[in-house]
Amino acid sequence: MPAFDHGTLRTAIGAAATSLSDNAVVPALVAASIGQGNGVLTSDGALSVRTGAFTGRSPKDKFIVRDALTENSVWWDNSGAMSPAHFDLLLGDIRDHLAGQDLFRQDLLAGADPRHQYDVTVLTPSAWHALFIRNLLIRRDEGIPAADDADPVTIVHAPYFQADPARHGSRTDTVIALDMSRNLVLIAGTLYAGEIKKSVFSLFNFHAPARNVLPMHCSANLGPDGEAALFFGLSGTGKTTLSNDPARPLIGDDEHGWSEDGVFNLEGGCYAKTVKLSATAEPEIYAATRRFGTVLENVVLDANNAPAFDDVTLTENTRAAYPIGVLPSIARGSVGKTPKTVVFLTADAFGVLPPLARLTPDQAVYHFLSGYTAKVAGTERGVTEPQATFSACFGAPFMPLHPTAYGDMLAERLRTSGAQAWLLNTGWTSGGYGQGKRIDIASTRRLLTAALDGSLDNADMRFDPLFGFEVPLNVPGVDPSLLDPRRTWPDPDQYDAQSAKLVDLFRNNFKKFGPEADAGAGPRLQMAAE
Repeated sequence: MPAFDHGTLRTAIGAAATSLSDNAVVPALVAASIGQGNGVLTSDGALSVRTGAFTGRSPKDKFIVRDALTENSVWWDNSGAMSPAHFDLLLGDIRDHLAGQDLFRQDLLAGADPRHQYDVTVLTPSAWHALFIRNLLIRRDEGIPAADDADPVTIVHAPYFQADPARHGSRTDTVIALDMSRNLVLIAGTLYAGEIKKSVFSLFNFHAPARNVLPMHCSANLGPDGEAALFFGLSGTGKTTLSNDPARPLIGDDEHGWSEDGVFNLEGGCYAKTVKLSATAEPEIYAATRRFGTVLENVVLDANNAPAFDDVTLTENTRAAYPIGVLPSIARGSVGKTPKTVVFLTADAFGVLPPLARLTPDQAVYHFLSGYTAKVAGTERGVTEPQATFSACFGAPFMPLHPTAYGDMLAERLRTSGAQAWLLNTGWTSGGYGQGKRIDIASTRRLLTAALDGSLDNADMRFDPLFGFEVPLNVPGVDPSLLDPRRTWPDPDQYDAQSAKLVDLFRNNFKKFGPEADAGAGPRLQMAAE
């Protein structure tokens, strides 16, 4: 297939607009957002916006064009397929829809390593979405080296266009369509801005492995010698909170690549959850929400236009989008040396997993492919049973290839780097949710520090009979009983029953990868019964 001419498409869409705001800066975008009636300033000067009916992503409305490039490589069990003909019809109809409108164009970069970089142009009729993506990707004036031959990506954003399933091959009138061969993205029928950023990540996740780069849905920061630490975890596990450490410069909070030379951030900003945000627990993020140019998504404002972060009337998925440069401690160039430590975060609401465990490389891959956390069920009619969540690679919706493709790459990276992997549980102890209590953040931070600084390298460990990993017997400043969950439960028999349930959930989830993927690294029911 000949190279697609992104320049011609971008120019044509802009030329058909009534007006084109080309790479407008923050003050102009804020003013335009307010002028469009799509945002208000908070008492601190941030831009508060609403996303209407969609307060999160629409994974069932995401499609990948099925063509010669993707036919035998995409994980179709996880991705909807769209024909090239349907995609081209959708592109043509969206272009017609945008013609005669006022448009905003942002030319940005994705990938802090110029050897693995994308030249991203976003075209949208919404000023606040232009501001959002300007905050989230890499601005060309931020000092990140720009490659002359960066791969072009064009995202055409039409939030008010409604797709026609019969005509466009979509599921509903909302559609996120990715053409991997041409690096084109079409987004229609949703105001949720996270779709824009995650579409870039999805493209990266498809192409990066072919270039020997492991794409990762994780945060990353730097140790004293410039080596990286990686933090994988689903929402609510503490990924953003724990990676924001004034003593460890932040590489990025969400999307990264691990090449033969080290780690690099795909983005240039942060998209932090703000539910129950406090100045005490997360001072850096809290301060970022009080600056001009930050976008607050679905955050309720009080009578004085101040954010009410505890108010989840609209959604619990409230967010703040801001450039990473506003944080006090960031890694120069958004890159780091080869990782020394890999941390898998989970919030186990069953109260079974220890707060810290050392993993072998095989166990690390097992937990990477599992992508486990447990969310607390709603309390309606007294229901408090935890709900297990498994998301392969801690980001299955964004992984176009089969999870084992990424798992094999992680295994190789761990082998060649010698990085130590840990499982850090920020969930419940002394019982599951509704009976026990959440592990306190002070103990979690002490455990993380011990894992990062090497003080546990030669520590005494016990063998966990459930999962087969090693658990430290003592960590300075941490109650030793916390390290053995069974000892914290009032009734050990209840712990045994709950642990058997969790082991069964892990094993049933992992069946989809086949027995050969386990490599003896997963839990065993017979071990749990001993």
